[in-house]
Amino acid sequence: MNNMPQTRGAMTPDRPLADLTWLRVGGPADWLFQPADLEDLTGFLAGLDPAVPVFPMGVGSNLIVRDGGLHAVVIRLGRGFNTIRVDGPRVIAGAAALDAHVARRAAEAGVDLTFLRTIPGSIGGAVRMNAGCYGSYVADHLVEAKAVTRRGEVVTLAPDALQFAYRHSMLPEGWVIVEATFEGALANPAELERKMADQIAKRDATQPTKERSAGSTFRNPAGFSSTGQADDVHDLKAWKVIDEAGLRGARRGGAQMSEMHPNFLINTGGASAADLEGLGEEVRKKVFQMRGIELQWEIMRVGEPAPGTSPQADWRK
Repeated sequence: MNNMPQTRGAMTPDRPLADLTWLRVGGPADWLFQPADLEDLTGFLAGLDPAVPVFPMGVGSNLIVRDGGLHAVVIRLGRGFNTIRVDGPRVIAGAAALDAHVARRAAEAGVDLTFLRTIPGSIGGAVRMNAGCYGSYVADHLVEAKAVTRRGEVVTLAPDALQFAYRHSMLPEGWVIVEATFEGALANPAELERKMADQIAKRDATQPTKERSAGSTFRNPAGFSSTGQADDVHDLKAWKVIDEAGLRGARRGGAQMSEMHPNFLINTGGASAADLEGLGEEVRKKVFQMRGIELQWEIMRVGEPAPGTSPQADWRK
């Protein structure tokens, strides 16, 4: 992949990705492209050989890059894509804007997008994964999203086009989300600040926020996120079935299921991607054996295993 289109942004070959992910693991990308702006991105994709794989990457908050690296052009949006504008009840955010920053800016303007406050990561990933918590999801607030297609065309997508489901959307391979417009209820900024402070306190009391993690490891078998309400039930929450399987604190190499919240996979220091993914698969196997529930990964895993190792065996066979 030496014939890359000319760009104004940064283009780095064989770029290790570990330091760009929250779990701090992973091998190199063939290329890392950080476009200067939208025009740079569209021109690059229009000129790129269609056979070359493209992987859009946010801030790496929900990602395991395998130890053998990623044979693709990884596109990581930066400063040219992190603007936040408020227009009445609508908030227009660049894909690189952090979810927490969008929630705070919206709250200052009296727009309730507080559900974004405790979601790790950036807006592009939030749209791609239909991120949500406390009973609210991106799908409930998204007006439209703008994306660049694999051919370099800018398209506007209505929520229906993304076919949102729990922790899922249908975005064609290699398309890069560049902006999203949300709408929230108008409210008193001070009340929204209090609401977010409560959410942060609740999160810090129940989740290992000071550890190297990628947020929730598995989707809830119930098919929805925690509502935060008093009547919320936990029978089919991922943390509950992992705990019941005796896997709170389970370890493999430097990887561990958190003692504090057993649906958080953490790098205690020196873990490889294989340690983390392997422990996750052990958890899936044991929960399936005990409960007949097949946990689905919420963390995205991409790339190749390290040379000389094999991918995880299919334990269902």
